[in-house]
Formats: sequence, structure tokens, C-alpha cells
Amino acid sequence: MSINLDDYKELLEDLEPESAELLSHAWPEAVKIFSPRGLDNYLKGISALRGLGRGRSLVDCWIDETPLVAKEIGEDVIGDLATSVLTLASKTSGAVIELVLATSPTAAKRLGDAQLFQNYLQFLNTLIAQAPRGIRPMLSKLDILFGQLTLGGLRRWAMWGAHAHRTDYEEQIKYFGLESKESLAILQKERKGTLFVDIQRRINMYLRALWGRDFFMKPTSGDFETREGYKPFIENYFIHLPDAYDNYGDITATEVYRAAAAHAAAHLVETREPISAEGLNPMQMAVIAVIEDARIEELAIRRFPGLRKTWAALHSATPDMDVTMGDYLNRLARALLDPDYQDSDNWIVEGRQLFADAQDKLDSHKISWNIGVQLTYSFWDKNIPFNIRTDQLTAPYRDDNRYFWEFEEFDLNKSLSAGYDAPKQIRKYVNVMEFANEVEVETAGDDAQEIWVMGTEFFPYEDNGISYNEMEGKEPVSAPYHYSEWDYQIQLERPNWATVQEKRAKLGDMQCIDEIAQQYKREIARMKFLLDAMQPQGTRRIRKLEDGDEIDINAAIRSMIDIRMGMHPDPRIMMRSIRKVRDISVLVLLDLSESTNEKVAGQEYTVLDLTRQATVLLANAIDKIGDPFAIHGFCSDGRHDVEYYRYKDFDQPYNEIPKARLAGMTGQLSTRMGAAIRHASHYLKLQKSSKKLLLVITDGEPADIDVRDPQYLRHDTKKAVEEAGRAGIATYCMSLDPRADQYVSRIFGERNYLVVDHVERLPEKLPILYAGLTR
Repeated sequence: MSINLDDYKELLEDLEPESAELLSHAWPEAVKIFSPRGLDNYLKGISALRGLGRGRSLVDCWIDETPLVAKEIGEDVIGDLATSVLTLASKTSGAVIELVLATSPTAAKRLGDAQLFQNYLQFLNTLIAQAPRGIRPMLSKLDILFGQLTLGGLRRWAMWGAHAHRTDYEEQIKYFGLESKESLAILQKERKGTLFVDIQRRINMYLRALWGRDFFMKPTSGDFETREGYKPFIENYFIHLPDAYDNYGDITATEVYRAAAAHAAAHLVETREPISAEGLNPMQMAVIAVIEDARIEELAIRRFPGLRKTWAALHSATPDMDVTMGDYLNRLARALLDPDYQDSDNWIVEGRQLFADAQDKLDSHKISWNIGVQLTYSFWDKNIPFNIRTDQLTAPYRDDNRYFWEFEEFDLNKSLSAGYDAPKQIRKYVNVMEFANEVEVETAGDDAQEIWVMGTEFFPYEDNGISYNEMEGKEPVSAPYHYSEWDYQIQLERPNWATVQEKRAKLGDMQCIDEIAQQYKREIARMKFLLDAMQPQGTRRIRKLEDGDEIDINAAIRSMIDIRMGMHPDPRIMMRSIRKVRDISVLVLLDLSESTNEKVAGQEYTVLDLTRQATVLLANAIDKIGDPFAIHGFCSDGRHDVEYYRYKDFDQPYNEIPKARLAGMTGQLSTRMGAAIRHASHYLKLQKSSKKLLLVITDGEPADIDVRDPQYLRHDTKKAVEEAGRAGIATYCMSLDPRADQYVSRIFGERNYLVVDHVERLPEKLPILYAGLTR
């Protein structure tokens, strides 16, 4: 792509002379900051703002300020900034939009991360609807606010003022302009001790001085609605630290940052291989994590003895803490780090002794695995249960240890060069002959520059039923989808709160699908007449119309006869032909949570078996009618991992592949229904049918491991159903929970649900229900 300004004359031909001159002066600096793609977005933003008709100053502000934003946090946010500004154009004046652009470099500099900046833009969009008079005075004080608050703190401060002065515009202006006492009081309440952006440079220099290499760090914002931030963590070999720390007792927040950064850097330097989590239970993983933390800290202390004092000062466990396993884990963590700590508990003494005996073996992570497993067996004698949610390490500098567990592919070379851009692999889709003729890269490793992908299965000559795709192929990871969630307590959406991860469905034995068809042969035969009646009936003629498409010859002859006989003729001599067709798209969304593995009362089969049977019968029914349909399923493991499976898509025939996927269907994890409904609605919106139906089949209420309030996900699911309704999607729920009457009507509506009291009748009820819904 060219980077010459003259190449964009057509795009910028309507630009005023003063703005064009300003752009020509800013262009040399913009070329240094932006890539060709970024320059293209930059100039398209100028054209879009010019089209708003809000004056030259708005365009000039974009020309001046946008490169500064890209310089601080990267050019990828420029598209989001332009979209946000264009969205605000329908809600506020040009002066406010100009102020948003003028202060965006300040926000980018203080936030220091592209994701946080995107969250900031979403916050502005929400605030302008809640407190339209407060946005201008707040932006004028943005530098002061970001000097004392995190993004979460700013949002809580702003929402308090918006709710407190919803109708009093004069007080609203005073609050957001920091002119009222309550504004300053809330500001003081939300103020954090030290912000990451204020000390990031010092922490970078500190780590470089220790290890003689660069480490790449990003701030991360915690829960918007509480003052609790995320724990430090390492992801994609970047160190993520909380965007603010309070002082920890007498220890300053700066020292906490140094301890957290040094501990995370020790993981990156000393972890050579990941630790396999295969065969381990959560309790064993928790103990192994404590030993692994102690191992990498001990190796770092051998190089830099002063780190022991830095880390030990942040451990507060004492020998009298003996109520939960978390207490013992914190005592063990302190005992392995601090030689001056005295603890006579037999389990702590055993852990200290095992760790001391392994001092010459600390270069290998295997010692952490061995000691951790042995200590777990010893701990069972205490008869204290382990709670994965509450039994956590309390030292504020410790990360969540996701880095060294072998949950995803680990790359040592990438960890050593973390932060430097590597060339991306290219996925090339080839046909059978290209794949068969190419033999030079059959065993290419993960570092291959080009990955060849076949859309169909490819079997070896010696047909053993296993294809090359299954033997050698790797499942591509789809990009995650982020959806908002509704918090009924604060009556606000949490933006980009839930993450949907699409997973490839496993194939199963198709024989069970054929057995289902054979088992319900009588029901299939009984429905044949009903389904045939629902087939399109071709063309229908409507006669006796005054205005139609063609003349009805018989009616015209009768009218002429009436005229000849001196009678008043019937003017309805036209007719119209109407083609009777069905125009509906259906998506069946299956709840695949762990509870579906439970057996039906008094029977030998599970709820999942019944769900599979009902889905197979329904699929056969819809396929016979000819309606486009899809079958998807979901389960969840917290808001960050809503797993979504596509067993059959709309444009896919109902053949062996979807049937094999349905045969391999399994139940696991929890039920975050709102996010799944939003993702299913995303696929239904892509269909061109005039009528769209989302049919949800579940055996329980919405629930997840990270939500304690049972009403939270119910209200969010109701909100997701309402959003689908506004998009023209009808949602219907078939619940297998006998207690569903207490909540399902409030979620889906009085006439949009059916509770199956006798679960064993599900296969015969579901196709008939579908026939009634789409008649």
C-alpha cells in the first residue's frame, strides 16, 4: 500500500484548505508512527468526520491528536476510536466529541494498554447516556482524574455521580467538574495508592538491571464494580500487573510492584518446561504451585540475595492459622522462603525438609511435581477439605501460576524472546492432489511458516479408518468472541464481560444415531402425516380481486354476460398468484453442562442420552420439511471460557458428519446461558429468512462457578432473550427441570417455554413442539 498523501486525493477532496494544510504538516510524523494500514484508517477517519458536518475544528482535532494516541498504545485502536466518535455523534454535540478526541492522548498515556483504552471508550458511551451534562466537565478534568484513579475507579466515581444527580443537571455539572464536596469525597474513596503507569519505566529499568534483558509488561484492570483487581499473571509471555496497588501495611505500593514484577520475571527466566497437569486433582496442583513458586524464587535469590527480603516482607502467614487448607498453603509458602520463620507443624516441617534435600536438583521442575504430590498425600491425614475458590495464596505479589501449567502449547524460544514480533504462520487451503504431491514438508513442526489445510478427510492407502487429518492434523483455534453481560444490581451492562470460545466437536460412533432412528421408528411414522402437511403447497391463486396481477377469464365472461343482460357487473375480475413457501431458520441450542450426565429417575439412561435422542428426531423432522437449521451446544467454566460447539451449521447438509458429531456429544462444566444465547443469535442474524427461531433445550437454570448470586445469570439470560427479540429472533425454551416453573417464565416469557415433567417423553414432544412453533 502506498504511503504517499497524493494517492488519497479523491478521499480528501472535500477537505477545507486549512485542514488540508494542517494534514500536510502532520503527514511526515504520521508516516513514522503508522503502518500503511494504519495510515489508511487515519485518513478514512478524517473523511468520515468531515462527512458529519460538525465543523472544521473536529477534523483538525483528529488530525492532530490521533497520531499521539497511536504512538502511546498502537495503531490498532484507531478504528475503535473512529467508531466510538461516530457513535457519539448521534448522542452529543460536536464540541463534546472534539473534547473526547483532544483528551484521548491523555487517556492513552495514563491507561497504557490498548484493551484498557477500548474499555474507556465503551465507558464514555455508557456515561453519555447516564449523565449527558457531566461528560464535558469530566473530560476537562481527565488528567487530574487519571492521575488518581484507575479505569475501574473512574467508572465507579462517574456512575455514582450519574445516579445521584440523574435529574439535577446543575449539581451534575458541579460533581463532574470536581466542584462539589461529595465529588471530592468519592474521588478520595476510589483513589488507589500507586498507579502502574506512574512507575512502569522504573520497574522496567529494575528488571533490566537484574537480568540484563527486557521484559514486556501490560497493566490489567480488575472488576469494574469492586476495588479488587486481578492477580498478576503471565499470558503470551507478557507480564500483566494490576493497574494500581495500595500500600501493603508499612510496605509501599512501589515495593509491591517490584516484588510482583521480579517474581513474574523469575518464572519467565527459570521455567524451561511446563509442568504437566495430566492426572492431577486441584488439591495436588495447588501444592505443586507453592513448591514451584519456591523453586524459581530460590534460583533467583541465588543470583540476587536481596530478593529474599523483598518477597519475605509480603508474607503474613502465622503458625496459628490452621482453619483451612489455604492457611496451610500460605504457611508453607512463607516457610520455604523465610528461614527465620518458625513453624512446628509436622506438615510444614516435612515440606521444609523435602525442599532442603532437593537444593541440588532445583534446576528441574520435576522436583516441584514430586514434592507437591508427596505433600498432598501427607495432608490428607488432617481431614481438611480443599476449596479451589477460597484456598488461595494471599501474598499480593504472587501471580496465578497459569504460565507454567501445560494447558496450552508452551514455546521456550518464544518465552525467551517475549514481546518481539515473530512472523505469523500462514494457513493455506489446498486440494487433495496438492496435498498428495507435496512430500517435502510432511513432518513440518510447529515453527513451519506455512500450514496446509484440507477441508475434507484424507485417508492413507492402507485404510484403517483413521485419516491423516485425525492422525497429524491440529485443531485451529478460533478467535474468541466477547459479549456484554447485564448486572441487574447496578442496572448496567458489563462490557466484553463473557468470552465465548468455539471448540471443535468430537466425532462419535454413528451406530448410536441409527439405533435411535430404529428405536423411535413408530414416532417417526406417526409424524409423517403432520410433516407432509407442513410442506410448501406450491402456487395458490386468489380470485375475485379488483386489483391483481392478471385477468380471471371466467369472472370477466360473467361480467360481460351481466352487462349484456342489463345488470350491474361484478368489478372483481382480477386474480393474483401467490407462491406458498416456508421462510424460517431454526437454531437448536443444547445445554451440555455436567448435570446432563445424571441418570433419569428410575431409568438406566442419562439426560444427555435423551437430549441426543430428541435432537436426532427433531433434526430428521426439520430436514424432511426442508427448513435451514443448525444444532449448537454450550457449557462454561467461568466467564472467561464459555465453550461453544457447532454440531451442524445452516449451510451444511444433515449427513454423516453432523450425525457423528451428535454421537460424540458429552456433558461437562456449567451453564452460562446468556453468553451462549448471544452467540447463537449472532449466527441467526446472518440468516436471510424472514422468521428466525432459537430453540433452547436445558435441564436446569443458568449457573456458573464464578457466580454466587443465583439471580445474576437469570437476569442476564432474560436480557439476552430480549436482545434477540429486538433483532427479530423468537426464543423458546424447553426445560427438563421440574422446578423450572419458578424462573423460566420470567426469563423467556409466559408463552415461550415448556417444562417437560416426564423427561423420558422428551423425544416424542420435541418434534411436535417444533411443528406447532413453525406452523
